Amino acid sequence: MDCYKLGNAAAKQRHPLPEQLDKIKAKDATTLLRDADAAIRDRDGGRVCALVQRYGELGHPPRPVFDLLLKYAVSEDGKLHAEKYYQAMSEEFAATRPAFRWRHLVALARVTASEYGSPAPGYAEACRLLKV
Repeated sequence: MDCYKLGNAAAKQRHPLPEQLDKIKAKDATTLLRDADAAIRDRDGGRVCALVQRYGELGHPPRPVFDLLLKYAVSEDGKLHAEKYYQAMSEEFAATRPAFRWRHLVALARVTASEYGSPAPGYAEACRLLKV
């Protein structure tokens, strides 16, 4: 079940929920990142939280996760102002003790899934003008 549909009681639990994390069997970085991208596109916040958490637990480097989330931070227009939230979580990740860093990336992944599907104003035009 998606962590957005669990209600107020679950909102007090830290994501990913244990049952979400138990479903993640992949261990290699490429598969975890590919599945995280798919979960974002499916707007499945619970799954993307679990995938990013597992990725971090396995000691994979954080930069590829930041890169994945950055592409949505600039292309999507979330209610939390995607680019600003991305920047804040990047700074918090860098400033937080290693034992707690990945919590910021998990939170950013969850927000990214929620904002997917709401294109940022002007993004398509900018891509066309820049030919990217």
